[in-house]
Amino acid sequence: MAGHRHLPAPRRREGVRRPPGRRHRRRGALPGLLLRRHPGRRPLPRVRRPAAPPHGGDVAAPHPRPGPRDPARPLPLAGRPAGTGDRAGVSSGARARARVTVSRMSDTPTAPVILGDRPGTFPHGVLAERHPAIIRQVREAFPYGPAQHRALDALLAECTGGAVEPLPAGAHDRERWAAWGMDSYAGRSWYDVPWLWSESWFYRRLLDAVGYFGPGPWQGIDPFRPSKLAELDSPATDEELAALDDLAGRPADERARALLHGSLWGNRADLGFRLSAEGAERTAAVPALVADDSERLWTLLGASGTGTLCLVADNADRELVPDLLLVAHLLAHGRIGRAVLHVKPYPYYVSDATTADVVDAVRRLTGAQGAAAGYGRGLWDALSDGRLTLRAHPFSCAPLPYAEMPDDLRADFAAATLTVVKGDLNYRRLVGDRYWPPTTPFAGVTDYFPAPVAALRTLKSDVVTGLTAATEAALDAAEGRRWRTAGTHALIQVRT
Repeated sequence: MAGHRHLPAPRRREGVRRPPGRRHRRRGALPGLLLRRHPGRRPLPRVRRPAAPPHGGDVAAPHPRPGPRDPARPLPLAGRPAGTGDRAGVSSGARARARVTVSRMSDTPTAPVILGDRPGTFPHGVLAERHPAIIRQVREAFPYGPAQHRALDALLAECTGGAVEPLPAGAHDRERWAAWGMDSYAGRSWYDVPWLWSESWFYRRLLDAVGYFGPGPWQGIDPFRPSKLAELDSPATDEELAALDDLAGRPADERARALLHGSLWGNRADLGFRLSAEGAERTAAVPALVADDSERLWTLLGASGTGTLCLVADNADRELVPDLLLVAHLLAHGRIGRAVLHVKPYPYYVSDATTADVVDAVRRLTGAQGAAAGYGRGLWDALSDGRLTLRAHPFSCAPLPYAEMPDDLRADFAAATLTVVKGDLNYRRLVGDRYWPPTTPFAGVTDYFPAPVAALRTLKSDVVTGLTAATEAALDAAEGRRWRTAGTHALIQVRT
């Protein structure tokens, strides 16, 4: 969901080296004066304890947190907060122990929820450094008026040193955010609520500050659109689309595998468009692909051509294009009969894909040269005749895991042959934004999902599951903890 975005990186990432000639971005990375991103009510698997936190387990950092916070004050919950409905709070003793607990109805343990309260960690760096940088650069992207600049100043002060302020009474989605935890988290430090919640809240408040939701001339103006279009129209995109011509003569199955890897790597898609990269990857001492269930994925997408693929999109622009190319290929070659692309209902995490971004990407393809134009025309036709549909569910921007998805969204996924969840943020929501041991079974943390599900994701946060002990040991030995957040490793995981 390229290039350097002039954002201060979290401290833990200093010294990370990237392979020469390969660029990637993370949510919140912004180019110059433009912008970029760095990047239901059920608890997690089969946990149905009415007095437990909504994800199950204790909410705690993996190590005791230094600092002056009152030890008697309980940590926040991961999803539905304390005091909401029939959910109970978490004792300070549970927080202090920072233990991993095992649910009563599942063999999969729950792990501490990730907070942003520990200086030196990646989440803390996002809250303390990346978000302020986004605010500074958003104000330079458009000629906003004095009222918007004052609102951005207020948001900067609040998110760096203040407390969570609730939405005003007249906000169109106040009731929804109240159900998502706003009223219970109001008054707390942004660093002392779940990191997933505080990140989502930041983008909701940022849109408020620039007038996206309110009446007036700036209503509906995406503050991140300049960077999305700049990326989509970049020479790098031209190069990647030209690579499609090299694939045209290959067998359909080889093209499908290449396009899958292009979708996986996003704006490092040059790795995926060239099949030679796969062979190089397999011979590396520490492979870039740390888990690969791609054969199981292809088994689910058989040759019948009647199944439905749900694809939960991640980034727009250069990273959305490979997703669309993959969908176009699957439709054209009879792997699926229908595709549903889930996008965000409003701008989110700087470059998450919206309906407008999908249209921009399809137009970019139809106006390209060579094989890319054929893909674009196929997508345009599929949108027109209903074989490809878009879904912008409000829960797509929820600060909650997919284990708490509402019933109508659950029904959408249940009807699909396969749901493919793209990107780092969606992975965090799929498995739960927790400090999972990397060897935690992927199937165990996704067994709530109503149908087969696959994750395609580059690693840009501490959340990872489903690795073998040998793979984890090799990664730790070679790179320390950097492999978790550097974006240089990826995974394809499938739960049937």
